[in-house]
Amino acid sequence: MRKTQRMRELVTRNELCISPGIYDGYSARLAEVLDFETASVSGAGLANARFGKAEEIGIMSLMENVEACRHIANCVSIPIMADADTGYGNAVTVHHTVQYFEDAQIVGINIEDQAWPKRCGHLAGKEVIPPMDMAKKIEAAGKAKRDPNFIINARTDAIAVEGFEAGLARAKLYAQAGADMVYPEMVRSEDEIKRMVEEVGCPIHINMGFGIRDRATNPSIPLRRLQEIGVARVALPRLLAAAAIMGMKRAIEVFREAHKAGEVVDRPDLLVSFDEIMTLMQFDQVQELEREFLGPEALERKYGIGAS
Repeated sequence: MRKTQRMRELVTRNELCISPGIYDGYSARLAEVLDFETASVSGAGLANARFGKAEEIGIMSLMENVEACRHIANCVSIPIMADADTGYGNAVTVHHTVQYFEDAQIVGINIEDQAWPKRCGHLAGKEVIPPMDMAKKIEAAGKAKRDPNFIINARTDAIAVEGFEAGLARAKLYAQAGADMVYPEMVRSEDEIKRMVEEVGCPIHINMGFGIRDRATNPSIPLRRLQEIGVARVALPRLLAAAAIMGMKRAIEVFREAHKAGEVVDRPDLLVSFDEIMTLMQFDQVQELEREFLGPEALERKYGIGAS
């Protein structure tokens, strides 16, 4: 089964699709080995990790995004969606954006109705483009798809700027324009989510703010309840990045204090082992290939173990 077809099944079944936000090979492999059925590349996580800059200044280009996503998608077997921000231009640009991400083995993209450079959904200062301009982007995205199962997830940030009713009207328009899924940002309550599910006419994606508890603007609702409401997909875009930063911070602090005290500290509670890293990176597959192709003499030189 193609990954695009699998992703289509995940967002149209009667069970909530949970998608952790990933940003590199480590996070992608973790999502897979911990049995998540899919994951999504966080645009903010990718820009932050690659450039040490906020996504909100628009520093990451389309092709930088595509190439990073290509490597991430190709290192796992689960379907990966990506964040295409505003589509990097007008409807014509969006046409090419879709095809570049398709070529990168991504199974779907978010496209949002903010002005460029966009803002994180949890920050003030957002501006939205006219709804018909966004509708045309969605139409162009739909026409550009070569695989009908590739998912166009239309995000609207209008709720924060124009109010809920305006955001709901945009969500309906985007569904009518051909969006496969709609992503309303900054819904404020369970009732608003229910109205989106009941009135928009296509699968609804909701972001949960785990990992940004001091900035979360969407309500904290148990995932089981989101499934009961009828939400198709929930993403956790900041969870892994925020956890990784906290883990690195704690480890560095412990090392620094031990260094000051002239001590050597072993803290396996703060660090995975070298073997765990090699397992996560599938080094065993490298060794299998060596045993198959290098031959006894080469293996003897490398390891002293012969072909066996």
